[in-house]
Amino acid sequence: MTGLRGYSVPRTPGGRASLVPAPPWHYVGDFLVIEYWADPDAVAAVLPAGLEPFAEDPGRAAALFVDWQSCSEGGGELVDPSRSQYKEFFLVVNATMDGEHVTTCPFIWVDRDFALARGWVQGFPKKLGSIWITRTFGADCLADPGLQPGATFGGTCAAYERRLAEGTVTLERVSEHGPTHNDPPLVNVRHFPRLEAGRHDEPAVHELVRARSRDRVASPVWEGSATLELHGAPHEEHTTLAPTRLGRGFRFTFAYTVDDLETVRQL
Repeated sequence: MTGLRGYSVPRTPGGRASLVPAPPWHYVGDFLVIEYWADPDAVAAVLPAGLEPFAEDPGRAAALFVDWQSCSEGGGELVDPSRSQYKEFFLVVNATMDGEHVTTCPFIWVDRDFALARGWVQGFPKKLGSIWITRTFGADCLADPGLQPGATFGGTCAAYERRLAEGTVTLERVSEHGPTHNDPPLVNVRHFPRLEAGRHDEPAVHELVRARSRDRVASPVWEGSATLELHGAPHEEHTTLAPTRLGRGFRFTFAYTVDDLETVRQL
């Protein structure tokens, strides 16, 4: 008897063609994190069922530009870099769940299909976009800002030929505490709709999930001043979370492994 194999579609006899390989998934990325505050009512409006506004600091949010590299357990993607490298831009907002301080991600864009599908498995509402982030190579030259006071790193995000976001972080010093707006546990919604006639409003999967990761490793964190602009587009709603006040910006490298997810409740 023969069967189809693979963690995700397409499932095939050999199981090698799956868009998303089986976990564990190992990640490392260079992060630009911009802390800010949005309109509290707008933040409350994007919270899924089960989450409540973070009353201690209403409107608290963060924007993240990340230059990623990832691989599955065998690590084969690392020598086939088009399957391991990608970039993302996303927003997180602060909330509470049963009295616990958490975050959730209402908007996120990514530039590779495998990262898009892998994000849907984890509960991230990913869409395709074009993201660019300043890099450092450890070379003392004009083309490399380096990790030093005065160095400025930028990030941009566009989708469907429209610029959606841009931000900068100008480094001042090594941070004593690192970013805090994106630090609480991440809780998202896994949602997969039905196509069956008469059941379009009955999703096959609709559940609140908490992200889990292990083997975390982080570099020293640099901090400094930041800028952030969110630009409107006819097909987007992220500008409801535009900054009303800016906080600090941060730049660092972070690595971790994912092979688990906690289902908090069915919605």
